[in-house]
Amino acid sequence: MQITRSSLDTGKGPADWFTGDVYIDAVAAAPPPSRVTANLVHFMPGARTHWHRHPLGQTVFVTEGVGLCQRRGGPVEVIRPGDRVLFEADEEHWHGAASNRLMVHLAINEGDDEHDVVHWLSPVTDDEYAEAPALDR
Repeated sequence: MQITRSSLDTGKGPADWFTGDVYIDAVAAAPPPSRVTANLVHFMPGARTHWHRHPLGQTVFVTEGVGLCQRRGGPVEVIRPGDRVLFEADEEHWHGAASNRLMVHLAINEGDDEHDVVHWLSPVTDDEYAEAPALDR
């Protein structure tokens, strides 16, 4: 057993990956041979990832707030605490907060043999984001 005391600062999500204010807390990055990482990601209202894909897929577990997610070509879906989203390997997608609510999720990823975890693509446009359904509070 290994206990790691919290010593990492919360990081600001880079503008090359996110639109809006996003903050990231590293939760797990196990040493080899493990290839799994986990981050607690805090999206302020309206913030979202850019389009991206993961060579081995991604699991997102919502812990707080109201979020949105979409796979390329699909509808924008509303996600809430307790919801788990599995993005298939290499499935282009985005996720983030609703326009009027923050959202926090645990993002779990696995790197491939080259330790490749994510491929970042273009920003989600305001028009794409606006396709979200109206939220029933």
